[in-house]
Amino acid sequence: MAALMGQMMQMPLMISSLIVHAARHHGDIEIVSKRAEGDIHRTNWHDTELRSRKLAQALARLGCKSGDRVATLAWNGYRHLEIYYGSSGSQLVCHTINPRLFPEQIAWIANDAADKVLCFDLTFVPLLEKLAPVLTSVEKFVLMTDRAHMPASTGIPNLLCYEDLVNAENGDYMWPEFDENTASTICYTSGTTGHPKGAVYSHRSTLLHAYASALPDSMGCSAKDVILPVVPMFHVNAWGLPYSVPLVGAKFVFPGPHLDGKSLYELFEAEKVTFSAGVPTVWLGLINYAQQNDLKFSTFKRTVIGGSACPPTMMRTLEGRFGVEVIHAWGMTEMSPIGTLCKLKASHEKLDSEARHRLVEKQGRVVYGVDMMILDDDETPLPWDGKAFGNLVVRGPWIIENYFKSRTSPLVRVNGQDWFPTGDVATIDEDGYMQITDRSKDVIKSGGEWISSIELENIAMAHPAVHEAAAISCKHPKWGERPLLVVVKKPDVQATAVDLLGFFEGRIAKWQIPDDVVFVSEIPHTATGKIQKLKLRERFKEYRLPTA
Repeated sequence: MAALMGQMMQMPLMISSLIVHAARHHGDIEIVSKRAEGDIHRTNWHDTELRSRKLAQALARLGCKSGDRVATLAWNGYRHLEIYYGSSGSQLVCHTINPRLFPEQIAWIANDAADKVLCFDLTFVPLLEKLAPVLTSVEKFVLMTDRAHMPASTGIPNLLCYEDLVNAENGDYMWPEFDENTASTICYTSGTTGHPKGAVYSHRSTLLHAYASALPDSMGCSAKDVILPVVPMFHVNAWGLPYSVPLVGAKFVFPGPHLDGKSLYELFEAEKVTFSAGVPTVWLGLINYAQQNDLKFSTFKRTVIGGSACPPTMMRTLEGRFGVEVIHAWGMTEMSPIGTLCKLKASHEKLDSEARHRLVEKQGRVVYGVDMMILDDDETPLPWDGKAFGNLVVRGPWIIENYFKSRTSPLVRVNGQDWFPTGDVATIDEDGYMQITDRSKDVIKSGGEWISSIELENIAMAHPAVHEAAAISCKHPKWGERPLLVVVKKPDVQATAVDLLGFFEGRIAKWQIPDDVVFVSEIPHTATGKIQKLKLRERFKEYRLPTA
């Protein structure tokens, strides 16, 4: 007997529908950008949608056809937003490239993706002068500025002016409809080991992710908000905000390349920002600037912090000193990126303040659309008791099933279903709150027992002399591995290794306390702000622990 079918309109989920919605229903809402040129630019959703249609026309005039890749090396700004929609909306593929990567990595990524057009901000003219000769697939280079700011001469071939391209078109363009599973964007992993790998998102996955990320127990985006993404648009599409913000019709504020504490604070206050998102390293600069100048925020009320674990001391400073709610989040490039966010349930309101703090310091619960499990090394599911920790795997409609051009799938089969192995080690408690205890490659295995490097770092960061800390494993003749703490001290604050090791007493089991502390002037980070523990382990691979 045939199943009864629904009688709904068959409308594919198109990225272009987001900006059409924002233009029709929130057309006068502002989009504010601090540009690479140094000034403040103001536009709105109506004009941004029009200019995106003009850009789609311009890209077609440049010879771009369905599936061609349009790359960007650009900061957060209105032109970058127009490229998001003008390319994906016209059945091209938007490819954001992280300009903080090594030039050799940028060239490898652009060539691997076979980018046809590359758009870039003024900041990156010197970089492109060096890279242009080795970008074998790029036919057109577009400088994202107006005619007045075009350089007199460069060594970049076929260099075009972005504003000239847009202004030459009339905008008489209808966004096409096509298969919602068509590729919309490509983001590459940061490539800490080997070459970066491409994650190819679809229109369908992007729309579903935008819906989920805007939910109240997720980022909670609203038309009442003023949203400033500090997380770059080249870092997993600014965690999906360029899609969820037009979905709700909020005011959008872009900081451009001006990411120092002073510039961010002034922009937050001038534009009355209510909500932001970024990695912990960015908030360090903003917090330090505000504290040094005894400043408060007048409208800023909540932020999502992810990319790497947020130190509890940072969360408590933002909440206690500045009245800013911190929403701890976790995800990956391979997950578009959102997996979990930490919001309390109604049943947690009766907990005391300290218990609530401990809970929100976890990475949180999955949003609808994502499922997760923890597995032991034999791929057997482990209990959700907040104690058992294992390898975290996930599945969902905005999680990749394979990497771009890869011939082998990364997925694992558990109970007849395919799951993506995240490379994270985690616990999950009875209420479904997940906590990352380590990356599988970073966990410290001492005498067969696992020690969480993240827990060690969080304790160290609570010490008043510590600016930043990283815990890594060192070889030990008896225990196999023991933890070494690498610390950057705050300026003009005195502390010894003995002081810091003593700080761990009573805060963690005695056998988990690091064996030694080394002080450095700087800890290396990836292009997305994560600590490069591989480099630290290489640097200290011959280090002899005092107990060894």
